[in-house]
Amino acid sequence: MLINDTLQILSSVLLFLCAMAQLRFALLLCVPLLFLSTGTFQNTNLILAVMSLERYVAIFYPLQRPTFWRSDRIWIIILSLWVISFTFPITEFFLGKQNPAADVLLSHVLCKAVVVNSLPVQGLFRAAVSVLFFAVVAVVILFTYVRILMETRKLRQDRASVRKALHTVLLHGLQLLLCMLAFTHPFTETLIVMHTKWLQEDIAFFNYFCFILFPRFLSPLIYGFRDQSLRKHIQNRFARHPQKVRC
Repeated sequence: MLINDTLQILSSVLLFLCAMAQLRFALLLCVPLLFLSTGTFQNTNLILAVMSLERYVAIFYPLQRPTFWRSDRIWIIILSLWVISFTFPITEFFLGKQNPAADVLLSHVLCKAVVVNSLPVQGLFRAAVSVLFFAVVAVVILFTYVRILMETRKLRQDRASVRKALHTVLLHGLQLLLCMLAFTHPFTETLIVMHTKWLQEDIAFFNYFCFILFPRFLSPLIYGFRDQSLRKHIQNRFARHPQKVRC
């Protein structure tokens, strides 16, 4: 998750800065960056679903875990997630093969998804994939949350671990909602244009910071504050201890 979010932030920041500077460069360099940014964005949703399922398996099958859930086989699941996530942006790009501008890999363009993948069928495919990803992940998280919630009412022992798993799945749902903020920027952009006189560059920066970068920064903070050692360190760091007055 950390590696995926780091790559997503690096690639999206680089693409955003290039777009703000109106920097044009070859499709041969632009397309891999778009693949990386889109693939890691979609991969976040799949990782959230798998993490929720991992909690579900740990609660319901503590002694009979499937083979691929073992620590020495988890790389198979991780590799599968990356392959699935990058399959869709690659497919979207090749759907526009009939576009003459997309055939010349050495042509210089403004590196934005709406420019490189400008055909209506590509936009429709992108929207359908996004809805599909979020719908599947939402169903998985909701299913695991309800099942673990029902299990907490049955168990009389080890309720602490079950409740911890319940809170973890709930946090995954919160992360999913934060990721969905990225799809609100067309509406916020319209509202800003209607009610303010901001420049286009200012609107783009506001949307990018609030609805793409900020949710990514919140995720590690949320998980960090759940860690008792880190929370204790922060409390000790910022707590104000009254000084003893020496007589």
